Amino acid sequence: MSEEKSSIIVNNEEIERITEKLPKTNHFWNNFQLYQWEGFWSTLPIIKAAMVFKATFKSEPNDVVLASSMKTGSTWLKAICVSIMQGNKEEEEDLLVKDNPHFHVRTIELMHCYSKTPTHDLYTMPSPRLFHTHLPYRILPDSIKNSDNCKIIYITRNPKDTIISMWHFFNYNCKRLEDLSPLEEVVEFFCKGVHPYGPFFEHALEYWEESKKKPQKILFLKYEDLKIDPKKEVAKIALFLGKPFANEEDLEIVLNKCSLERLKNLEVNKSESIVSYIHNSAFFRKGVVGDWKNHMTPEMEEQLDKITKLKLQGSGLDL
Repeated sequence: MSEEKSSIIVNNEEIERITEKLPKTNHFWNNFQLYQWEGFWSTLPIIKAAMVFKATFKSEPNDVVLASSMKTGSTWLKAICVSIMQGNKEEEEDLLVKDNPHFHVRTIELMHCYSKTPTHDLYTMPSPRLFHTHLPYRILPDSIKNSDNCKIIYITRNPKDTIISMWHFFNYNCKRLEDLSPLEEVVEFFCKGVHPYGPFFEHALEYWEESKKKPQKILFLKYEDLKIDPKKEVAKIALFLGKPFANEEDLEIVLNKCSLERLKNLEVNKSESIVSYIHNSAFFRKGVVGDWKNHMTPEMEEQLDKITKLKLQGSGLDL
């Protein structure tokens, strides 16, 4: 579909007419039916929401968009940015204790899935607005892509750990750890690019290429770098957001607030749900680098190494 045609999708009848003709899979992991629009795959409700978002959203100066493919560090990035934006004001309560990071930074195409109403919706929240999307760069509204004052922070992850995290996430939430989808099947789908918000490599490459063109607008992060040197990466995020830390102590406060171990053990992430059918605890598993080694066969490893090398060749992006 051309940019001109996609930009005029604003009403339900038009959306229904277009989605009826979209390519689709029979089933994804025996559970989801996925549709393809503008070169990416997702469920029908998400694609419909993406169509409306692309056609109607108007960015404002100082908007901050967090972007990511699935299971690449979105929850952690949301927590970090919430803490940086809030600052260390003693009179204010710790937002992360009060609610899950996904409550404070909504994923815009999943707004219909949230079970808890925010204090402000996206269109009434005060500036600077902070929100998130899993959508590929090509789907972002022109008002975001063309704005000099709207910033994007993108995070990605090693594809092998991404697959394992996705595998556990869908099995836990959709099948309750019963009748698990075979990992071999998941790897096959992933390599073909047929998974929610896939294909993974094109998703990362689009943001990567744009970040090289506009480094002042798009900050490109890797989950592994955050794990290896969180102090350096969090300071980089704060500087990019225009909220540099005044001293080392302020940086340490944010690092401690947003440590994965602390977030995992907060009561709100043990006992509540912010997204329908998904318990908050599902967003916090191991959070380690290299867990794929505990699950993948040498054949799966070789298959992924080949597709990764092929897709990223010549891009300068190393995952």
